[in-house]
Amino acid sequence: MENKEFLKSAANVVPSQRQLDWFDTEFYAFICFTVNTYTDLEWGTGKEDPAIFNPTDLDCDEWVSAVKEAGMKGIVLTAKHHDGFCLWPSAYTEHSVKNSPYKGDIVRECAEACRRGGIKFGIYLSPWDRNSPYYGTEEYNDYYCNQLTELLTNYGELFIVWFDGACGEGPNGKRQVYDWKRYFSLIRKYQPNAVIFNDHGPDVRWCGNEAGAARRAEWAVVPSELCWNSEVQTGAGPLEGDISYLYNSSENIGDLNVIMYSKGLVFCGAEIDMSIRPGWFWHEKEEPHSLERLMRTYINSCGANTSFILNVPPNPAGRVDPRDYARLREFGAALRETFGDDKKIPCTVEHQADDSSTQTSYTVTLPEDKEIRYIELREDPRFGQRIEHFRILCGGRCIYSGYTVGHRKICPVKVSGSSFTVSITGARDTVMMRDITVYGE
Repeated sequence: MENKEFLKSAANVVPSQRQLDWFDTEFYAFICFTVNTYTDLEWGTGKEDPAIFNPTDLDCDEWVSAVKEAGMKGIVLTAKHHDGFCLWPSAYTEHSVKNSPYKGDIVRECAEACRRGGIKFGIYLSPWDRNSPYYGTEEYNDYYCNQLTELLTNYGELFIVWFDGACGEGPNGKRQVYDWKRYFSLIRKYQPNAVIFNDHGPDVRWCGNEAGAARRAEWAVVPSELCWNSEVQTGAGPLEGDISYLYNSSENIGDLNVIMYSKGLVFCGAEIDMSIRPGWFWHEKEEPHSLERLMRTYINSCGANTSFILNVPPNPAGRVDPRDYARLREFGAALRETFGDDKKIPCTVEHQADDSSTQTSYTVTLPEDKEIRYIELREDPRFGQRIEHFRILCGGRCIYSGYTVGHRKICPVKVSGSSFTVSITGARDTVMMRDITVYGE
């Protein structure tokens, strides 16, 4: 395939409707809750007595209220973590809430609270199960699919099904071979609108860290060698070669000098995942991260062509820790104060097309001189991701230089003026800009 032809095909790798819906969800919560909450561990052993799990004041409506105050649009509940303890009364194991003092169905309570609160609901089901005697055998995939089917069919519509890649040895000393294709086919059958999160796709991939850090250029169009569960939408690159060294943490996943060597390209956006405190489960001595860190992570995730999943771990009573709740309330207020409708400055945008369709500019004019704090750019993702590099100029000087735009790019600028120019200095095909929004002080 010739360079120019491949570049055009790369520009036209497009998301599914479920991926578009996921992009628009943007910011949602993890709720990590299991026996670890009572043992002060991050990873359970699978040998915990269900009797220790006793949320005496469980309030899923409070969970929903807390995440909504922060501006989040959904919840992903850890229905089963690595310890194998199920937050619903699964018919396929005794290691569940049905043998705890609680005896209810936390998955159902959370799903119904989300519906009452008008937010989306999703589930996490750990593939690694340190309690199951089947783990490490072929029978385990049947066991896992039975539990997955329970969750897919009994709790209403899901917006995401979240898998991690944790894998260990079973009682027989053998590592489990996960039947991912079978798992995914169940989700497509029972929850066709849900995106699937997995280290390697098919719909959403891990960003490569748990520190809330994004790349300088975040591409949702990436080599099939990285996301081998995703649908390949192009032929091989003109320099097809070996890029097996790629991993989610690689800095240049979607760059031209990488995709030219690919066997084909897929659309699979990244998710930034981080906990509101150092651990993923509640620990009494931990404090929530600072407001500054949360704001920085939001801008570098939702504002950098990824989604942001922020973990909020309930305490042993089943409530949101008051310290975390206060920080979430503060965070939501800061987001509204920064990106609320009342902070948008009215503007007119004039498209200045250059001779080349891959280089163009937009002149943005405000009614008068304003203190500008952020400039937000959005491509139209229905047509793919195309912008490679851009500059923002005001008063003859460059006030911001960036790389990818994609679904949403937030550019901190802090400048005073009545007009500026967004100059697209490189794109893979004709730029399809959806919006330019200006936020003031």
